[in-house]
Amino acid sequence: MYPLLNDADALQTHIQTATGKRLLKEPVYPEHVDGIRNASAVLFLLGLMPGGNSRGLEPSLILNKRSQAVNQAGDLCCPGGGISPGIDTLLAKTMALPGLPMWRWPFWPAIRSRRSAEAGILRILFFTSLRESFEEMRLNPFGVRFLGSLPTQRLVMFGRVIYPMVGWVLKQQHFRLNWEVEKIVSIPLRKLLDPGNYVQYRLEMRDSNAENGGQQVYDAPSFLHKNGLENEVLWGATCRITLNFLELMFGFTLPTDGSLPVLKGIMDETYLNPKTV
Repeated sequence: MYPLLNDADALQTHIQTATGKRLLKEPVYPEHVDGIRNASAVLFLLGLMPGGNSRGLEPSLILNKRSQAVNQAGDLCCPGGGISPGIDTLLAKTMALPGLPMWRWPFWPAIRSRRSAEAGILRILFFTSLRESFEEMRLNPFGVRFLGSLPTQRLVMFGRVIYPMVGWVLKQQHFRLNWEVEKIVSIPLRKLLDPGNYVQYRLEMRDSNAENGGQQVYDAPSFLHKNGLENEVLWGATCRITLNFLELMFGFTLPTDGSLPVLKGIMDETYLNPKTV
């Protein structure tokens, strides 16, 4: 149904072309440049990973599962984080040197000439996503191919904007995790393109310190990753980024007729205030 999943080179070219054309057609960043101070750059990391069931290596989305020592513990997320204005702004210039990821991106000359200011921001955001990925999972920054960027996501609760950069890891399959990451979770794209793997996640959020218990309900389509005896729920901003990617690259959308099965969950105040540091 999706022949590109059988040809990694063609898939990367397709992603580069789709993201590049989008960036040339519309402003890279609708927000003002000042918005970068409230920005988080994340790496939407793709690569060939073991797919299970003797399938060998197949195109997959590579995510981190946040450890119990950080906020939003247990969530699946893209590696990344906030911008360090000094080091990221300075060292990001190297990304466009001959042989490095931005220089190898076929759309870089056109973006740089037509939208020079935004091209500089794009370079900083990509560098930040690589730096954070190296810190969190020892991702080799020289072994990542830049494939473009995806639409931004705004986190109202945290007052931040997420800028997803798309990267393809060329060879690395094993990672060394820091204290922020519990484990790596790789999800084959074929599973993400199967509507049968999605649920309506109904998450009850409880805050015992708030009035009336502070109960709120998050209710949105989410991906249920079944991996042996363990189930992981991909939800929130990372799920929205993933669905944006799938729609842009494959025209994939979820049914809106209420047919998704409901999965209920509970979140307490430790989600934003971890017990360990």
